Amino acid sequence: MSGAAHYDGFADWYDTEFQPAPFASETWKTLVGLVGDGPGALIDVGCGTGAYAAGLTEQGWDVTGVDVSEDMLRRARAKGVDAVHADATALPFDEGTFDAAISVFTHTDVDDFPAIVKEIARVLRPGGPFVYLGVHPCFVGPHSVYDPLGATPELHPGWYRHVGRYNEAPGIWRASGVRIRVGATHLPLGLFMQAFLDAGFRLERIEEPDEREYTFMLATRWRR
Repeated sequence: MSGAAHYDGFADWYDTEFQPAPFASETWKTLVGLVGDGPGALIDVGCGTGAYAAGLTEQGWDVTGVDVSEDMLRRARAKGVDAVHADATALPFDEGTFDAAISVFTHTDVDDFPAIVKEIARVLRPGGPFVYLGVHPCFVGPHSVYDPLGATPELHPGWYRHVGRYNEAPGIWRASGVRIRVGATHLPLGLFMQAFLDAGFRLERIEEPDEREYTFMLATRWRR
């Protein structure tokens, strides 16, 4: 399973408390810079409540959002997103259906990220871009207490090479945050990058946004 069903019951909170102004975020600025404007058919895998899918529609893309959480899709559809309920490891589309693909902050929510990346490669036309934005595996994870205000991350030995889902770890520290509610999955940097290479993608661009000294996000654009 894609893992996003962990968010059932949290969609309203996610939209109103965790992500109240998505288009004012560093994430949106980075995403738009990497994916560019349409036209074309674009799939947003793990679209959640659909904020970025809705925004990319305004950028000229014909966006299809996919998520396994019906609760999150309820919010996405309210934004006008064409949203499909599906497991991202078995996308209900033919090969080469889409001109472009994005996925944002999903590898920490899913149980088999490499399988999802392979599915995205399958439904993406040859030469199409896949833009992925996720938390930086070196600075954010079970091994790191990451301060969003910019303090140096506090690293804990013995946790960085942990692979898979965790519900308790030094890196879960905010009682009001996402991870304390839904848990998380971790891939060390090498395994994270290898997932794209094994799916046949070629790395085209990589960015570490510089809003903070220790960046929260790793942003990449791959080519099918």
